[in-house]
Amino acid sequence: MTLTSFQRGTVFATRHGDGNAPRVLALHGWGRDRSDFDAVLAGTDGYAVDLPGFGHSPPPEEPWTARDYSERVVAPIVAEFPGPVVVVAHSYGGRVAVHLAAAHPELVRALVLVAVPLLRPAVRARPRLRYRALRALHRIGLLPDAAMERARRRHGSADYRSASPLMRQVLVHAVNESYETQLAAVACPAELLWGEDDTAVPVAVAEQARELLPGAELTVVPGAGHLLPVTHPGAVRAALAKHLS
Repeated sequence: MTLTSFQRGTVFATRHGDGNAPRVLALHGWGRDRSDFDAVLAGTDGYAVDLPGFGHSPPPEEPWTARDYSERVVAPIVAEFPGPVVVVAHSYGGRVAVHLAAAHPELVRALVLVAVPLLRPAVRARPRLRYRALRALHRIGLLPDAAMERARRRHGSADYRSASPLMRQVLVHAVNESYETQLAAVACPAELLWGEDDTAVPVAVAEQARELLPGAELTVVPGAGHLLPVTHPGAVRAALAKHLS
C-alpha cells in the first residue's frame, strides 16, 4: 500500500496492488476513512479514497451534497483510469457511488453497495418538542445563533456533534436526500451487502433499493452490524470478487 494524492494534493488515497490498471475504487462511510478498506483491498489493484472532510483530505470550501462529491472529486479521479472500475462503497460513500454510476455509466463497471442509506424511511422520528420549539424561535430571530448551536449539539446525533460546522451542513444535506431517481438510472450490475443486525441502515432499506435496481443481488451477513468493511472484510471481498473475474 502507498499513500497517493489527486487533484493537486487535495484528495488523498491509498494505492493497493502493483499493477498499472486500477480495477477498484473504494469509498468509505461517514466519519470513517480509507483505512476501512485495507483488508478488503489486500492484493487487489485499486484505490481507497479519503473523501474531502475525512481522513487526510481537507473539507470542501462549501457544504457539498453527495452529487457534489461525485462530480467534483470521484468522477475526475476515475476518468484518469484506463477503463471503468468496480466501485465498492460503504454507507455515505454509497450515496456518492450511486450518483457516479447514474450520471457516468462509462466510468463504472459494477457497484458493490455496503449498508448504504439509499432511501429515507417511510416514517421518520420527529425531533423532541422542546427542540422543535427552539428551532421555531431561532427562525423568527428570538433565539441567538449561539444558543441554537448549543441545542443542536445536545439534540443532534453523535455524527452531528463530532463534525465541524461545515461538515454538519454536509450531513444535513445527506440525511435529507433519497436516491430513487439515481437507483433507477443505474445500468451497471449492482451488489447489495448488508449486516443482518444493522440498526443504522436496516435490511429493509436494501430490500426496497433492490426493487429499483434491476438484477441487483442482496446478500445479508448473519450476525453482522453496520461496519462490514472492518468487521467482515471477507464478505465484502467475496461480493467484490463477483465483478472482477
